[in-house]
Amino acid sequence: MDRRQLLGMMGATLVGASGTAARAAETRGAQSAERKGSQIYLSEFQPKSMLQVPETKIERAKFPVIDVHTHMTFAAVNTNGVPMSEKMKFLAEPADILAVMDRRNIHTLVDLTGGFGQGLVDTVQKYHVPHPDRFIVFTEPWYPKSNQPGYAQFQADAIEKAHKAGARGLKILKTLGLYLREDVTSGPLVKIDDKRFDPMWEACGSLNMPVFIHTADPDAFFLPTNRFNERYEELNHHPDWSFYGKDFPPKRELLEARNRVFARHPRTQFVGLHIANHPEHLAGVSELLDRLPNVHVETAARINELGRQPRNSRKFFDKYQDRIMFGTDAVPPPYGDVTPQQIFGDELYQIYYRFLETEDEYFDYAPAPKPPQGRWEISGIGLPDTILRKVYYENAARLLKIKV
Repeated sequence: MDRRQLLGMMGATLVGASGTAARAAETRGAQSAERKGSQIYLSEFQPKSMLQVPETKIERAKFPVIDVHTHMTFAAVNTNGVPMSEKMKFLAEPADILAVMDRRNIHTLVDLTGGFGQGLVDTVQKYHVPHPDRFIVFTEPWYPKSNQPGYAQFQADAIEKAHKAGARGLKILKTLGLYLREDVTSGPLVKIDDKRFDPMWEACGSLNMPVFIHTADPDAFFLPTNRFNERYEELNHHPDWSFYGKDFPPKRELLEARNRVFARHPRTQFVGLHIANHPEHLAGVSELLDRLPNVHVETAARINELGRQPRNSRKFFDKYQDRIMFGTDAVPPPYGDVTPQQIFGDELYQIYYRFLETEDEYFDYAPAPKPPQGRWEISGIGLPDTILRKVYYENAARLLKIKV
């Protein structure tokens, strides 16, 4: 999810309202079904499983957690999804987020979208300065200046200034590759491996600032939205999330450009967000990790994919246990029609813990209502303690230099 989607969907709903909304939707669905007899719309179909299988409730993670992928702040974007302003929108007060963190054994949250310029300074002052052990802030590229002469050096210098202001890393949204254009908002799309960004990648490497990069989206988002698309409901509800057609490049092309950046800057540590944005093809992610030792991954908003291939996922976690970090893509309330997978709250974390810690079968990968991302259930992968510690906090603590 990017800022344009989130800020466009946020409403005034408060914590706990997701359950109320789900019950209201269920009531409307039942009434509609009753009116039509045996015929209902697919969007109204909310089957209840008849399976009687173990259900494990996990109130707190077994070990302290560093969530490396959250969004507590956003900068204003234009209609093309490009961040244009240094002014930040703060989604929640630190005290409200800390309450959830303490309940669920979350040691530290990383706010990836901390902004740039004065916006970054404001974000650091609001979250990190009063709670340095609990909140870490990342900066972002200064895209509004990307078409100006001297941008390459300007952006490299901006990274150094952001580091001095308290930024611990750099976040690259899918803006690069899918939204940013040569004249910022018009003209051809800027390629991910455009060499004007090379000084930025190198600056991050010299300052030991890892780069967290979101490239492309689920495979289904690059296919026609038709009856064969397994994410049809999601794309039908959010047609602007589709990258099929127009002048959007194929997903393969986007990932290949990203991988060239990884290879070209071996001194820089990169984190491919959302399991390197290809959890549907873990063999391909494995090939990437085997080839490039400066690449890591995290789990945010992709347990829906990992959990429907639990045996394959368990092997992946076994092999790359030193390079996988815990992430959720959580955002704080208030929220409106935000994908439940991304709602910052208690139930979200319980589902992630259940996936990682248990071998429970056939359970929802996100809070109700479902399905936010696909009409299927997931199973847990039951990681041993040695791997759990690494995924929950040790790998992130090493990369971000956090004491837990």
